[in-house]
Amino acid sequence: MSDYDVVVVGAGLAGLEVARSLAVAQKKVLLVDAKASLTERVHTTGIFVRRTLEDFHFPEHCLSPVVRDVSLYSPRGQRIDLQSQHDEFRVGKMGLLYEHWLEQCRSLGVDVMLKTRFISCECDQFSNSVKLQSEGRELEVSSKFVIGCDGAQSRVAKSLQLSENRKWIVGLERVYRSGESNSDSPKFHCLIDPVLAPGYIAWVVDDGEEIHVGVGGDAKRFNPKSALIEFESWAEQEINLTSGNLIEQRGGKIPVGGLLPNISNPYGILVGDAAGAVSPLTAGGLDPCLRMSRLAAILTNEYLNTGDEKVLQRYNGQQIRKRFWKRLILRRCLETIRSRTLINIGWSALNSPPGKAFARKIMFGRGSFPDLHPSNDRRSRGSDKINSDAYC
Repeated sequence: MSDYDVVVVGAGLAGLEVARSLAVAQKKVLLVDAKASLTERVHTTGIFVRRTLEDFHFPEHCLSPVVRDVSLYSPRGQRIDLQSQHDEFRVGKMGLLYEHWLEQCRSLGVDVMLKTRFISCECDQFSNSVKLQSEGRELEVSSKFVIGCDGAQSRVAKSLQLSENRKWIVGLERVYRSGESNSDSPKFHCLIDPVLAPGYIAWVVDDGEEIHVGVGGDAKRFNPKSALIEFESWAEQEINLTSGNLIEQRGGKIPVGGLLPNISNPYGILVGDAAGAVSPLTAGGLDPCLRMSRLAAILTNEYLNTGDEKVLQRYNGQQIRKRFWKRLILRRCLETIRSRTLINIGWSALNSPPGKAFARKIMFGRGSFPDLHPSNDRRSRGSDKINSDAYC
């Protein structure tokens, strides 16, 4: 039975960031993922916001052109245009990014097992016995710690008896190759319609290279497939989809209940969607994912070096969750709106100067998730030897 310091379950953005960070810290890491290739079944649109682009480094070939313009639409088709002076959004070419970071993990000494599922974990005070299934064959490895980066419905969370997501929306999108020029500049289109996308939005992101067309909402209140067909008909009024070739279809669950309260114990922790690290209001998960991943790697490294369980108390979902109370309230308000008429009536208020200021704060603000890096924490001095940007 192979021995590891850490087994990381899930090779998405969170798992890759944690695995390579711990490898930099000289930990022996096993990274497992159920997919045969990380380019398969990409679930996220991959929109990186300005704050993420400023605080983290990404290879240029893994990013699409900059988007600064946003148009908001009411169910009646009224439009509000917003423009940022900054490079506000860039869509990540997630398959390329995953493959790029996977090669970095391997070059740093991470053992990688694809086509491998996490089954369970039996824990004691000395090590974890991690049971896996690889291509129909069961195997077992020993690990000091397990990190669950395995999505909204985390098997690791269940096995470690940590908190599990109970609240989410369902998203579905199609990605097209951009045809002839659709607009003067890349743009992010958002339709706010409580019938077509109940509790969330429908969106088009046209960055000049690809067009992402999607809907999201409460799965109990709409049919994503039929809603997407209807929305594509609406979107044709703004963007020429017929000239583009369909590349792929994506979909999945997005947790919107806020950061889960219990996300760590002496045997392992949760990161990314598994920890509910998604903005309750915007459902943006990439920035929270990277910030939680950085913190998780730093504290895991310190915990393995010292054996002090108090280190993990700083990975406290209940405490971090308190900083999201405004967005949790706005999430509940958004979920209660079920009338198109109500949205249309309130649109004039949103189109006022205060309303536009509010919309700009939501779309362009930097407050979606707190910076959790503990570099200024005196308890971390001397133990934080992980520099995520050094090898990007």
